Amino acid sequence: MRFKLSLDWLLIFVPIAIALRFWPGGTNPTALFVCSAIGIIPVAGWIGRATEALAARVGEGLGGLLNATFGNAAELIIAGIALSKGLTGVVKASITGSIIGNILLVLGLSILAGGTKYREQRFNRTGARTSTISLSLAGIALIIPTVFHLAANASPGGWSPFMEQRLSLAIAVLLFLTYFCVLWFSLRTHKHYFQSAEAELEEEGEHWSRSKASIILLLATAFVALLSEFLVGTIESVRTSIGITEVFVGVIVVAIVGNAAEHSTAIIMAVKNKMDLSVGIAIGSSLQIALFVAPVLVFLSYAFGRPMDLEFSLPEIFAVVASIYILFQISGDGETNWIEGVQLLSVYLILGVLFFFLPESHHPAH
Repeated sequence: MRFKLSLDWLLIFVPIAIALRFWPGGTNPTALFVCSAIGIIPVAGWIGRATEALAARVGEGLGGLLNATFGNAAELIIAGIALSKGLTGVVKASITGSIIGNILLVLGLSILAGGTKYREQRFNRTGARTSTISLSLAGIALIIPTVFHLAANASPGGWSPFMEQRLSLAIAVLLFLTYFCVLWFSLRTHKHYFQSAEAELEEEGEHWSRSKASIILLLATAFVALLSEFLVGTIESVRTSIGITEVFVGVIVVAIVGNAAEHSTAIIMAVKNKMDLSVGIAIGSSLQIALFVAPVLVFLSYAFGRPMDLEFSLPEIFAVVASIYILFQISGDGETNWIEGVQLLSVYLILGVLFFFLPESHHPAH
């Protein structure tokens, strides 16, 4: 509980960011970027708490759908605003960054935090393995456009951006349909696989009225949208002043900011020895990014008149595949210890170093 309170202390950055943005006499883009990023974290946490409270009031099936959808509201809003400004590179990097961040950073910190208190922690192996297989299928789908690009480039007909956009749109539709199948599986037909995690979620939920939860949800979403506008608006100037690439901003910065509130919950649950819930949050969040957020962003890109494909750079593809492979190894035995947390964090930091030193890629104009 102390951690939640400390997360709310970060709300002070919301008025600071607003003041920096609207104060007459110019702004400091780097300060605005940092304050907006930190400000989004606690506000996204309020979205999560309001959604959980609302989910508890509307019944199990609809509640599960609400949780799954609004769980990634912050990432969707940030990425949506970046899309509208034409920052496709940042958006695609934030998709891969969220997947590897949830698997390596969130799960790594959770296992390490829990492992320092408990010698061994156990979780539902069947549920974790089922989600990991779904994540592997999503990972394969996200690799296909890159494979297509490399194969088509080598063929006499050549590669065309239009064909790749059509391919990505078809994959997005299939991923979206798969997402609803996974939801039906976990909330209806085989919910016993995920039962212990659900029971713990109910125990943790806030007892707010439906109207209070709805108002908080709307206000928090509005503030996340405002802060995301500030954040995205300063990305270009921050990149040039600090000297970081678009991919690094997307993979590391945007992904951490969008997921931070969820991250804190997973770590708190691990410290309370509720590893089922902790693993469920980490894997479930990655799954939602791959099956729900990525397709929605592709659909949104068409609405903005800037069609986005799902072709990722080879380092991004490698990072996703490596993360899913490690997750397979760890989720196999149904138990964790602190050294596994260190190993996951080590891989995340190594990938972070890779993306920091990786030069800016130049995709063909779409």
